[in-house]
Amino acid sequence: MSQPSSSEFDLIRRYLTGLGAVRRDVLVDVGDDCALLHVPADRELAVSIDTLVAGVHFLPDCDPAALGHKALAVGLSDLAAVGAEPAWATLALTLPTSDEAWLAAFARGLGDLAAHEDVRLVGGDLTRGPLSLTVQVHGLVPRGHMLRRAGGQPGDLLCVSGALGDAGLALRHLQRGEPVDAYLRQRLERPTPRVALGEVLRGVASAAIDISDGLLADLGHLLAASGCGARVELTRLPLADQVAGVVAANGDWGLPLAAGDDYELCFTLPAAHARELPVLAAAAGCPLTPIGTLEAQPELCLVLADGQPWQPQRRGYDHFTDA
Repeated sequence: MSQPSSSEFDLIRRYLTGLGAVRRDVLVDVGDDCALLHVPADRELAVSIDTLVAGVHFLPDCDPAALGHKALAVGLSDLAAVGAEPAWATLALTLPTSDEAWLAAFARGLGDLAAHEDVRLVGGDLTRGPLSLTVQVHGLVPRGHMLRRAGGQPGDLLCVSGALGDAGLALRHLQRGEPVDAYLRQRLERPTPRVALGEVLRGVASAAIDISDGLLADLGHLLAASGCGARVELTRLPLADQVAGVVAANGDWGLPLAAGDDYELCFTLPAAHARELPVLAAAAGCPLTPIGTLEAQPELCLVLADGQPWQPQRRGYDHFTDA
């Protein structure tokens, strides 16, 4: 005799209640019409939202625990870019069926990262339809200390965290049915939001942005907001061995520049703080690499080792022009 399907409220109580860290600033948690949250008087509230759709942002057979991790990580990367301390999240999840094993694994992945980053899932919605998920994140920034895309000045050092192109190479392998090594798959499916770095950069960096659509696209947003151009030395881009091998084999700089899904931070440092980069890297617990400088002329110049300019064929992912 078959068991009756669980209701949406059963699923919420069983899998989506009590996820993440216990926080004293959560006055009313999951289970009421609204969550009630306390924002300290000396903090400002940073809010970001992202939607992930099956077949667009992730492969339909993606591991649900990894998907739960990534669903939260992409929003935490936005909070990192503004120097916010993560606090709360809400989730709108659309499922084609009430697959409890899938939902349990998804909730575990999201909950583990939430607990690690001191985030509480405080509400959301669960409905039936094509697989998609939307996570809204909320963070706290000391009043007047938010990092922004605007603020870069000519002469500032241009830097990135981590390595570029790993997720793009992993996706390329998966789409071609090729084997993917553990490191690349981890970088695609379980990105590390640079939360500690964002907090370290407050009061030091002149501008910052997270790299989600590719370095060229996101750096372009930072330059437009700052009213500057930049000179980027391609040989200084931080590349893992696997990505460096692809670039060396066919000159495919588009992989680290435009593939996207890196979830690293791109930021600018005034010249007076340039020598602090190793200290900032140690405090943030991740490598930081200077890749160029901002310039007064409002254009982006990509330079090869021999000093010759390199022209990209594409600048990053766009949901409509790349559809």
